[in-house]
This record gives sequence, C-alpha cells and structure tokens, in this order.
Amino acid sequence: MVVCYLAVGSNLGNRRKNIKKALDYLAKTKGIKIEKASRIYETKAIGGPSQGKFLNAAIKIKTSLTPQLLLKTVKNIEKDLGRKKTVRWGPREIDLDILLYGNKFIKIKNLVIPHPRMFEREFVLRPLREII
Repeated sequence: MVVCYLAVGSNLGNRRKNIKKALDYLAKTKGIKIEKASRIYETKAIGGPSQGKFLNAAIKIKTSLTPQLLLKTVKNIEKDLGRKKTVRWGPREIDLDILLYGNKFIKIKNLVIPHPRMFEREFVLRPLREII
C-alpha cells in the first residue's frame, strides 16, 4: 500500500454534500483506504471565469492502485457526481486531484505527480499541512 494525498474541492450545488459523497465513493473503492481528512475550508475561486467560492479539503489515503488506475478512479468519481468538462478552471460539482503518490515523480500524458501547481495554491497547501 502506498500513501497518497488527494485534494478535494466543490463549488456547485451542495458543496459539502458533494465532498462527502466523493469521500464515500473513495472509501468504498477496493484498494483505497482513507487514513485522514482535513477540515473543510472555504476559498475564493482562482483562475477561470467568475464563479462561486469553493469548499476545499485534503485527504490522506493508502492505496494498492497504480497511479494511472487511481487517476481513472478519481475521474470516474467526478463523472458519477456530475462533473462535466466545461471551461478550464470553471465551476464544478467535484474536483479530485492526486497531489502526491508515495515518493514518486511521474510525468506522463494526463498525469503529473507531484501535482504541478500544488505549491502555488494555498487552498491546497493549508488543508494538506493539516494532515501531513
């Protein structure tokens, strides 16, 4: 099992419920065990079109999934919870990002770990610091 950290965010619909549903999906996924979750923080949206505030959190998981399978899993959860591809950095029901996957550095199509912009985003770092 590999220790990973994920960012979770929502700014459409019932934001708190969307985050809870995403965590429930992750907890029910074979090969994923949620170890710890941060508090939920409300933050302004950064980039993209004008939009409502986000609720953001970070979670620590242990997983037996490969990085690519973990990515596929979180993308499927986003889709199941109603996320649709619109404009870049636009509003969304749920956003799940892999921040760290063990001590691996990965740069392949559609997946860069550590997350390339995590150190620029206080809405990621604040909850992450709480659980590391």
